[in-house]
Amino acid sequence: MMPSPILKQKLSSIDNKDYGACQMLLGTYDFNLFNLTIQQIPKDPYAPPHTGIYRIQARRDDPRIVALKTADTVQNIASADYLARAFFVAGQAICKGVRGTGYSGLITINQPGQAILERNSVIITDQIIEIRCFLGIPANGRKINAHLAETMFCEELPEIVRTTLLKEHIDYDRYINHINAMEDTEFLRQQLEEHDLVAFVANGAILPRESGTSDRPLASSGAIPFKAPEALRVDIELPHRGRISGMGIPKGITLITGGGYHGKSTLLRTLERGIYNHVPGDGRTYCVSSPQTVKIRAYSGRSVVKTDISPFIRNLPFEQDTTAFCTENASGSTSQAATIIEAIEAGAGVLLMDEDTCATNFMIRDRKMQQLVRKEDEPITTFIDRVRQLYAEKKISTILVLGGIGDYFDVADHVIQLVSYEPRDVTSEAHRIVETFPEKRMTEDATYPIQLRERIPLAGSIDPCNHYGKFSIYAKEVFRLNFGGETVDLTDLEQLVELSQTKALGFAVEYARKYMDGHLTLREVALIVKEDIEKNGLDVLSDRISGHFARFRTLELAFTLNRLRGFDVVQAGDQGDS
Repeated sequence: MMPSPILKQKLSSIDNKDYGACQMLLGTYDFNLFNLTIQQIPKDPYAPPHTGIYRIQARRDDPRIVALKTADTVQNIASADYLARAFFVAGQAICKGVRGTGYSGLITINQPGQAILERNSVIITDQIIEIRCFLGIPANGRKINAHLAETMFCEELPEIVRTTLLKEHIDYDRYINHINAMEDTEFLRQQLEEHDLVAFVANGAILPRESGTSDRPLASSGAIPFKAPEALRVDIELPHRGRISGMGIPKGITLITGGGYHGKSTLLRTLERGIYNHVPGDGRTYCVSSPQTVKIRAYSGRSVVKTDISPFIRNLPFEQDTTAFCTENASGSTSQAATIIEAIEAGAGVLLMDEDTCATNFMIRDRKMQQLVRKEDEPITTFIDRVRQLYAEKKISTILVLGGIGDYFDVADHVIQLVSYEPRDVTSEAHRIVETFPEKRMTEDATYPIQLRERIPLAGSIDPCNHYGKFSIYAKEVFRLNFGGETVDLTDLEQLVELSQTKALGFAVEYARKYMDGHLTLREVALIVKEDIEKNGLDVLSDRISGHFARFRTLELAFTLNRLRGFDVVQAGDQGDS
């Protein structure tokens, strides 16, 4: 380890030199309060932040450092999340953006979103706090600006670290509130099963977001606080906040209905994101869903590999087999059928659907269409004829947003109507309406079982190398993963919330290959990867240290594998035929 003045001397020696001279700065430097390890420097000032690795380590027993609560996993994740946010904010305040060519002058960290997530940008052990950040060594063109670099390393970075870690700079009450919020919401989510619920939305919650492209809450002056209908009100005692009231959505089939622009999709979006814990002030802090909740939608054009979609689609023209269905270009209905089966295979317990993003011919055939087109001429068994069977046979609940398909009243356990963002329990009225219609649509194909054909992934079908034979896994957008020579479209994985999750998923796909032995099923492989992460942290996914990974679910790992164009599987029991 070198004293920090050595870094200053090195910087002076490379002033106005070509950017490649930055490599001489690699090493570990003692800044008294912390050690700085310059582990990897981009070879170009235009290189994106994830190509540089700067590791700050401070000892937790240093009396100057804030005393963190890390007694268990929840506290550790919440503490690391809080420090990541503090570092990001301090970096923005002190560095004032780009100063020079490309990313010159930046000191930043992977930007956290509204969810409290496990990330590897901040690692807390019993002994140390490690912050993994990015410093854009400044350049004018490709010439190093050592004077500004010296300011960054010797003045700005220490100030950011002091602001983030020192007792005197930490708003301790705010920090404790951050910890308590996560502990409360974790407890609240655990209470769902005890109360036979799949989701809970707290009274007073602010559900609308700032805009269609922002996950931040709408200003309270422009939003209507949520209030549960009395029939669905549930009271739960939380460890820190105390008694909380809100709407509990029971297991079974629930419809969310109402006129356009009255808040149906906004409520569903809250349930979709309820798998995450949210920061205090988000508006949805005490809105939680079952961890196994999956948003389902139609997405034409996706690939499907050897998936048994026969519970929904059979008897295709030209005798195409739907018990091991394959396509490079799925239609809306086949994509939705495949996604449901893949979700069941991966362990889903709750399905969320919005009619706006569903295939109409997959959702229902009304009575008039049934009379015109005979069932023997229609290969699709619509979701309305399977939704109760899913719950009865698989214990999978469904929450549907519907504004134009009243036939679902026949199969619903609960119906919630949104009127100007205010929910009303209209179950009795919906069931009364059902009784007033003597001519009901015919239930179709009700006896066909929903059987799960487990699939076994083949490691040889996954190649992380690009067309030039070079290892290539990266992501620049949340819903676009570049894996090997392919760009994987993840648009329909609507529950991803941070770019760092997508980056981690890419490396998790490659990591999972070592467990694909021709015997383990897709779900078993995903669960083993999850266990490795829980035991060894997100760093296990790559041989190279990074600060750009965030936690994802096994569900998203399975879904990502399913969307690789070259991905191949055999169905369990068919290994001898592969």
